[in-house]
Order: sequence, then C-alpha cells, then structure tokens
Amino acid sequence: MTKKRDLRIVFMGTPDFAVATLKALIENGYNVVGVITAPDRKAGRGQKLRASAVKEFALEHNLHVMQPKNLKAESFIEKLKTLNANLQIIVAFRMLPKVVWQMPEYGTFNLHASLLPQYRGAAPIHWAIINGETKTGVTTFFIDEKIDTGAIIIKEETKISNDMTVGELHDKLMTTGSNLVIKTVQLIEKDEVSTTIQPKSKNLKTAYKLNRDNCKIDWTQNIDTIYNKIRGLNPFPVAWCYLDNNEDQQLAIKLYGIEKEVTKHKHKSGLIFSTKEELKVSCLGGYIKVKEIQLPGKRKMDVKSLLNGFEFSKSAKLL
Repeated sequence: MTKKRDLRIVFMGTPDFAVATLKALIENGYNVVGVITAPDRKAGRGQKLRASAVKEFALEHNLHVMQPKNLKAESFIEKLKTLNANLQIIVAFRMLPKVVWQMPEYGTFNLHASLLPQYRGAAPIHWAIINGETKTGVTTFFIDEKIDTGAIIIKEETKISNDMTVGELHDKLMTTGSNLVIKTVQLIEKDEVSTTIQPKSKNLKTAYKLNRDNCKIDWTQNIDTIYNKIRGLNPFPVAWCYLDNNEDQQLAIKLYGIEKEVTKHKHKSGLIFSTKEELKVSCLGGYIKVKEIQLPGKRKMDVKSLLNGFEFSKSAKLL
C-alpha cells in the first residue's frame, strides 16, 4: 500500500462559492495551514469595512488568515514561505504571480466552474445560462502563466434545466465543485494524478467579465435570447433595461423572475401589456412574462404588488 503524502495546504478564495470548498477540506480532516483572501472592503450604505465570506469562515475555525493587497510584495511572499505549504488550492480568487503558484512542491490547482477549455474567464456560470447551454460543470486544473489554461486534473458535468437561474446553478456547482476538489486532493495525496493538456480549439466560448453594458436587455432580440439573459443574471448582477412610461424621464428597472410565452403576434418589441394580475412584454417570438421586478430606489417585488400601486400608460414600453 502506497504511503499517503502529508499535505500542508494553503487555500485561496474570497466569495461564498469558495467557502463550500474550504469547509469540505476542514470536514475531511485536511491540514489547512493558511487562508489567503481579499482585503476587507467598504460595503453597504454605511460604507463599513466588511470581511470576505472566506475570511469569516476561516476565523470561525481558527485558521491563519492573510489578506495581501499586492500578491507580488516581498513581505507577503516571505510570510507565505514560512507556512511551508506543499499544496495550494484556489477557488474564486485573483490571478497569481508565478512566484506564488510555483512555490509548493505538489503544485497549485484551481477549481473553475465550467468544463474547460470552454468558458475561461471571470463569469463562467452566468455565460453558460446566457448562451443557452444545456450542460456545464466544474474542472480542477494546475495553474500556469495564462488564465484558466493549465493542465486538467478532473472534470464533472452538470445539467442545466430550461428554467434554472444563475443563482440556482451557482449553488449546485458550489457543492459539486467542493466534492471535486476533495477528489483532486485525494489523487494528489496518493500521487495518482494524471493530467490532460487542454485542447486547442477555435470554437471556444469566453466567460467575459460582466458589466452594465452586457447586462442590459435588448428587446429587439428573440424570446429565447432575452429569456436566457434574464435568468442568467438572476439574482446577481441582474438584467436591466429602461422603462419609458410617457413621463419626463426613463426609469432604469431590473428584472428577476420571468416566464416565457412562445406565440405569434404582430406587436413591436418592448411593448408592455398589463392587467391587475399580469405584466408581459412583447418580443420576437412571443412575450416575456415578468414575475419579479425592481424599480429605482425600491426593493425587489412580485409583479402583483407592483400592479396594485403602479400604473402603466397604454403606450408604455421597455427599451
């Protein structure tokens, strides 16, 4: 029987998605000698400093936490060396300098929320739904000089249902991903890793960083494109558009829960049709039925609550 390696792990991550993996490592009895996460940031109306989800979890479990502003700083590099880690695990963190990812004896691997080489980049979970994919997954790979291009260790596939939101897929992949990391660590522990070089392909889809422009709804597009975009941004960062209600200014509104009604009609795209019970918007191939909406300065609300106190003009439209 092969003797298992004695692992000393440094974990790097910041958001909730990363917490599930750190939790799994602790629950499986692995020796996490250090946790690297983002510096505290100002958040909320009071602009108070807020710790990352990973930092909060790490402190609750008495783990050693470091929050470097500069990953290339000599002071950080020296402190990292003193942890004497032989494996580094990255989940939803920054790009690492070579001096950091080359440091441990058994390498540095990353968990990415797509089936690499597809959807390299910052927002793989969102873009899988926005692009109407029916499957995605998670991949572990050893880090190299470029973003998400390193040698693949293992993958696991997940189905995407027709009405799944990015929030639901995020939570599903968070659990699947944490399990995949444990499987990966077990392979490294037993020295049984067999990697696959990522294939080169011209037909790669990219998980671009999300911004205000690419989160805006284009009501001239077809119903499936609009439907996928809205659910692919629900609940964060949320798809938005302008409401023209024949008033002095257009309102920037956000759309959350929706359904689609595929049917033929002759209406222009973006027209609003409302009753006391229902709000729907015309587009190519049918209507988007709005279930949850947010007006400027207001909280998210179900559409029935909105229709109780808000009146749409006969020519109201979304732009």
